[in-house]
Amino acid sequence: MVGFKIIKKSKKSRARLGILKTAHGEIETPAFVPVATQAAIKTLSSEEVLETKTQILIANTFHLHTKGADKIIKSSGGIHKFMNWQKPLMTDSGGFQVFSLGFGKDYGVGKIITNNQQLTTNNTVIIGQQPKFVKINDDGVHFNSPIDGAKLFLNPKKSIQIQEAIGADIIFAFDECSPPNADYEYNKKAMERTHQWAIQSLKAKNLKFKNQSLFGIVQGGKYKDLRIKSAKFIGSLPFDGFGIGGEFGNDKTTMMKMVGWVNDKLPEQKPRHLLGIGYPEDIPKIIKAGVDMFDCIVPTHYARRGIAFTNSGKLDIGKSLFLKDKSAIDKKCGCRVCQNYKRNYICHLLRAKEITAMSLLTFHNLYFFNLLVERIRNKIKKGNF
Repeated sequence: MVGFKIIKKSKKSRARLGILKTAHGEIETPAFVPVATQAAIKTLSSEEVLETKTQILIANTFHLHTKGADKIIKSSGGIHKFMNWQKPLMTDSGGFQVFSLGFGKDYGVGKIITNNQQLTTNNTVIIGQQPKFVKINDDGVHFNSPIDGAKLFLNPKKSIQIQEAIGADIIFAFDECSPPNADYEYNKKAMERTHQWAIQSLKAKNLKFKNQSLFGIVQGGKYKDLRIKSAKFIGSLPFDGFGIGGEFGNDKTTMMKMVGWVNDKLPEQKPRHLLGIGYPEDIPKIIKAGVDMFDCIVPTHYARRGIAFTNSGKLDIGKSLFLKDKSAIDKKCGCRVCQNYKRNYICHLLRAKEITAMSLLTFHNLYFFNLLVERIRNKIKKGNF
């Protein structure tokens, strides 16, 4: 069972400081949650991840299950022992992967409609419509494994069983993540299905896993009345905390309004986690909207493509101009990469296709994100946020 205590509330926003207690330690919130998709942060060991100020990780239920890793993890005594990670860890439910393999893949969309994506009557998802490669109904989701094409089925009971086998500290109820190009009626149906699945997820949870907390997920798309209805319903159920999921509209301004609608209705005394959002420019806004934790692939995904996040913006370190640059990635950063390696060296490694470059950039980016959130926590403590 998660223990959550609010330490301080901001007088300027919905931001708050908290302590989240788990069987594997405490988390100071607000907290950034790096994505360890397959029980690893790509290019880093668990010991190295600890050095980046990371407090908690999130692993991917869908990917671990489709590769048969959930059974191996269970036989190894749980994911903490399996990956030598002794701090808190959470797993998602697999609902987002249903979206990404389904309508996300069909239309090439993510959680937010980007500037180069236009919504038209030709690409609007309507009620009753099914993705090409996934079949969704009230019983669950049928799909083919992206690994070997085998027929697979995922529903609330199955998702909870997989997550219990993996052994994370925090697990999530199974949900339907609707696409950003879905209309009102589709979002309403997906929300209602998510509510049914939330109840089923609670019933499926095995009480012998006393140290494992279950979070419910709020859906409803970009529609205010649906988001509020979902927040009230999910908030009324005996979850240990809550995830804010689904699509987030056509722009980030809409997204922040949506987060505010939800957090106004969720029980204040329980933790809130924003699923899959967290560019550096988003982080202060997310926290001001009352989010306690949030996960995002951005720092690690960008690092593997040669991008470093700095206090002066993103840098594409692989560009030839950095071959003559003998400065640190970020002069204001205290991570061991910035203290010991120069831009010209990392640029050389990238251009030579050496994996070490990805490791160095991943370490720096994680440290940068965690330090950014740590500084915001300090501002909240001082009453300046």
